[in-house]
Amino acid sequence: MSFKAAVFDLDGTILDTIDDLADTMNYVLERNGYPLRSRDEVQARVGNGILNLIRRALPEEVSPDRQQELLLQFKEHYGKHCADKTKPYEGIMELLQTLKEKGISLVVVSNKADFAVKELCQQYFPGIFDVTVGEREGVRKKPAPDSVQEVLHSLPCSAEEAVYIGDSEVDVQTALNVPMAGIFVTWGFRTPETLLQAGAKKLVQKPEELLQEIL
Repeated sequence: MSFKAAVFDLDGTILDTIDDLADTMNYVLERNGYPLRSRDEVQARVGNGILNLIRRALPEEVSPDRQQELLLQFKEHYGKHCADKTKPYEGIMELLQTLKEKGISLVVVSNKADFAVKELCQQYFPGIFDVTVGEREGVRKKPAPDSVQEVLHSLPCSAEEAVYIGDSEVDVQTALNVPMAGIFVTWGFRTPETLLQAGAKKLVQKPEELLQEIL
């Protein structure tokens, strides 16, 4: 079937953000005297919001209060450096422009901080997305369905007429929890094996395949 709306994850799906995330994570770790993390280690820990990334990057004995202090440092630094090395994946702009021309409603729902989601979408995809939302106070993060259901209610379509596109096990579970159709990309932050083990039924290897599946 063709869909009336496409709900995209951000990091690892349409934007390659890992270098800026890793740089900010290591800035915070180094500033506070903790061991640094490799790019691959940061990539493996991304997906459940900034606070969980920080928790997973820190030694286990770091207190919750200290984690919150480091979260503020992360947000301050990332807010200034979130677009230093970040770039859209090859073929994504053409994909989104084609979908827009076809009248598909386009949405981003991310576990990244809401301010960063809006800033990055405005910088890299101006005028493309109908709605962009990130992590916000009082709204459960993915894989809870809350944010996706919220944006779908603002669109002229139902969950049955929309498709969710992501790159991680969090995204697979999000689509299952809504519930709605899901397509999962293999160019992001997780391996195809991880996605299949999480329950993904439809994988695509390049944006051209994704376009065909959506239309």
